[in-house]
Amino acid sequence: MALLLTAVLWSCAHEPPAAEPPPAASPIQTRAMIERSLPRAASDRAGWAADMYAAFSALGVEPTHEAACAVIAVTEQESGFQVDPVVAGLPAIAWREIDSRADRAGVPHVLVHTALQLASPNGRSYSDRIDHARTEKDLSDIYEDFIGTVPMGRTLFAERNPIRTRGPMQVNIAFAEQYAAARPYPYPVKLSIADEVFTRRGSVYFGTAHLLAYSASYDAYLYRFADFNAGQYSSRNAAFQRAVSSASGIPIAADGALLPHDKAGNAPGSTELAVRALAKRLNMGDSAIHGALEKGRSADFERTPLYQKVFALADQAEGRPLSRAAVPRIELHGPKIARRLTTEWYARRVDQRFQRCLSR
Repeated sequence: MALLLTAVLWSCAHEPPAAEPPPAASPIQTRAMIERSLPRAASDRAGWAADMYAAFSALGVEPTHEAACAVIAVTEQESGFQVDPVVAGLPAIAWREIDSRADRAGVPHVLVHTALQLASPNGRSYSDRIDHARTEKDLSDIYEDFIGTVPMGRTLFAERNPIRTRGPMQVNIAFAEQYAAARPYPYPVKLSIADEVFTRRGSVYFGTAHLLAYSASYDAYLYRFADFNAGQYSSRNAAFQRAVSSASGIPIAADGALLPHDKAGNAPGSTELAVRALAKRLNMGDSAIHGALEKGRSADFERTPLYQKVFALADQAEGRPLSRAAVPRIELHGPKIARRLTTEWYARRVDQRFQRCLSR
């Protein structure tokens, strides 16, 4: 017994010390890591790295290699690291959109085109400036100048600027403005938040916020890339829609939109109608179901009884646990899109760039 006790005491006294965690990387080391991860073609690499590091710091996002590569992959896909990227054939795209808006408003094209022959503040006609526009900022500046000359133009038309995504990360203006209202923007605002998104620092900040500054239990960055295109939590919601279809037998489009985008009227959407078909099995009323679906753009939705009960029914119906994430099935449309593209195409294209970045 004495020998055993002695052996135990000896082994405890000679155990190797617990390994200390590696020291945190310094700001200089982190910026260097980001700069090394950038594609070779990117110019002003130190500037890009500095703005990315500043965004991570301001947003409280850990600046890991994976996080840096996620931002890099999206930026490379959206703009090729051009702060104000040139859009091929932009004048023709702009005129088609102008004529389309005139048609929807019931205004003859000739009246619109005549009005755009007027001289703008820089002396050139609006029409001439449109004909020579090369970037989205060019078109946005033309629009802002135009509504600035119309009586009450900024009051009536400020929210109708057709350039809704901007900058090297192509951030949605509505998201940036909502995010800035909820959390202070860390830079001085010269004109507006919308104008800040045209800058590198603004686009990187709000783009990083949209991509990474929210809690999502995804097991792959692919789903964050899909969310960047379709909206935060869209991949989780698409998986929920698949679970609803499995449990109810009712086919619904797994597009990640749990409620209709058009809020006019009170008619429930296809997802809500399919969930209502499960009401008895869920032991939930229509109002409780609707209230839970309204949380579809937040992390709270996963903690609702609706989310948990639907997946329990679906897992049982399929005889296996279903995935809690799925790339939304959305076909992309817009003035700049000339061929059939989908959110899945976008997410996988960005993911390929992400994987290449990780190997750099």
